[in-house]
Amino acid sequence: MLMKRVIQTFGLLIGALLGQQMSAPQLAGESPWMGTLLGATTGASGTLSLVIGAGAGFLLATSVAGPLSRSLHHTIDRLSDYPLSELLTGMVGLLIGLALSSFLYPYVTDIPYVGQVLAAGVALALGYGGLSVGLRKRDELGTLLQGRRRGEPSEKTGPRYEEHKILDTSVIIDGRIADICKTGFIEGTLVIPEFVLEELQHIADSSDLLKRNRGRRGLDILNKIQKELDVKVLIYEDANEEPGEVDSKLVKLAKAMKGKVVTNDFNLNKVCELQGVSVLNINDLANAVKPVVLPGEEIIVQVIKDGKEHGQGVAYLDDGTMIVVEGGRDYIGTTMEVLVTSVLQTSAGRMIFAKPKLLEKAL
Repeated sequence: MLMKRVIQTFGLLIGALLGQQMSAPQLAGESPWMGTLLGATTGASGTLSLVIGAGAGFLLATSVAGPLSRSLHHTIDRLSDYPLSELLTGMVGLLIGLALSSFLYPYVTDIPYVGQVLAAGVALALGYGGLSVGLRKRDELGTLLQGRRRGEPSEKTGPRYEEHKILDTSVIIDGRIADICKTGFIEGTLVIPEFVLEELQHIADSSDLLKRNRGRRGLDILNKIQKELDVKVLIYEDANEEPGEVDSKLVKLAKAMKGKVVTNDFNLNKVCELQGVSVLNINDLANAVKPVVLPGEEIIVQVIKDGKEHGQGVAYLDDGTMIVVEGGRDYIGTTMEVLVTSVLQTSAGRMIFAKPKLLEKAL
């Protein structure tokens, strides 16, 4: 309500000033501000112009006060979600843009008729441009503002901002990221891009039951991370977002923020490596903490289904690692002792090849 009253008062004052200027064009031609002041004393016509201008300005301000105040409140809410470092660098860019516009002000205002309006437009454009550049270059500006310590180059001391971990859709749906954050192994700020949230919402609204459940699971995981875990979360909104695939947007965002992409998508992992973007693959972490199985070891498994090749059987360890048992098709449904022959490990997971120990004894 207060914001609406301020906008109405501002509109009333601007309308009154415009009414005064219109009532005394000859005075305003010599000196705009003197014409404005003297216009109020030019008699009944000046008073009438002032009242009409003030009323028109008040009505116009009232018509736009509601949407404008809502937009301002929305902008304030969005700014409050940004880290202080980003706000400071954005403010630096804004001040640089306004300083540049002040140098151009004397030349722009000399343009007849539209000089004042054009000067205001130039100030707004340069201010917004400086703000946008400051936000996009926040890391570089942050490094410059830190200066040099003990005479050493700033590159050696390194930036003091927290590293950003950018989550993709697949790792959110997977859910293990919440457990990893709970253990404290993930440091820095978790960044959830707005386009990832939109993709999750689209999946949650799918007509397919499986997709809908996966999307809702992802939203539940994000809610858990924000409310239950002691970790910083940033919902990243880009006003200049361009259309494109989610994976390509993640790579561009990681480059801009100098952060790391957290994923379990094998293809995205490869794309990030080609683009020179650091990746934290949840599957790599899971494989690293799995019990080590070496060729020649004996393990007990239950063969549950056929393999891809003729005569193969497939079993699984408790952690989900797949075991391909050569000649194990005849033992489907039974628990048996197998001998590990080889282990294949990739970013997509670990696969163990084995053969029944009964066959080894028969040899």
